[in-house]
Amino acid sequence: MKGNMKKVIAIDGPSGAGKSTIAKLIAKELGFDYLDTGALYRAVALVLRETGLDEESSDDKLREVLAKTSITFKNGRVFINDRDVSDTIRSAEIDHFSSVFSARKIVRDFLHDTQRKAALSSNIVVEGRDTTTVLFPDAVRKIFLDASVEERAHRRYLQFKEKGIPVNLEDSRKNVIDRDMRDSSRLIAPLKKAPDALFIDSSNLSIEQVFRKIQEFIRDIS
Repeated sequence: MKGNMKKVIAIDGPSGAGKSTIAKLIAKELGFDYLDTGALYRAVALVLRETGLDEESSDDKLREVLAKTSITFKNGRVFINDRDVSDTIRSAEIDHFSSVFSARKIVRDFLHDTQRKAALSSNIVVEGRDTTTVLFPDAVRKIFLDASVEERAHRRYLQFKEKGIPVNLEDSRKNVIDRDMRDSSRLIAPLKKAPDALFIDSSNLSIEQVFRKIQEFIRDIS
């Protein structure tokens, strides 16, 4: 589906590494559209959970639900069949099940074309696991953003606390470790750094410092 692909900057990395924050800043800086692939997987998890499905459900059951589902990402908001679920998908349960369901080939196939099509109509900054290796291996710039488990767990804890979602720091740490394991060990599109991606460990860096590093990396693409 390469077609007339526009410019793509892809930001990959594990949960809690700061991909969303940085991707939004870069998109604003360049005047590119922003695509949060993780939000799309969260939306799939939400619609599957709302119909009572879980990790034990068969591909046929998942296919039956997804065949009646349309998921879109517009202006930073996520929609399931035109229903805005942008806030609903930000829960600890959906955080867990988006990782669980993303390991299923039927789910990844369902979202693949939706994500790729976003780059046919406009330049985009896209973030999410496997964006640099599977979705956009032809991206003009690739970044792999990482941070220590402790730092990422702390960030996720603060995110949930800010949204009023009850979770303690130890639970947040366990969730990060469990998600890393699932994302790295899955057979389909496992989390890994692309050979030509810029690696940034943001553990001890401010958002501004990370932003400046990426600015330097992408400054000559326009």
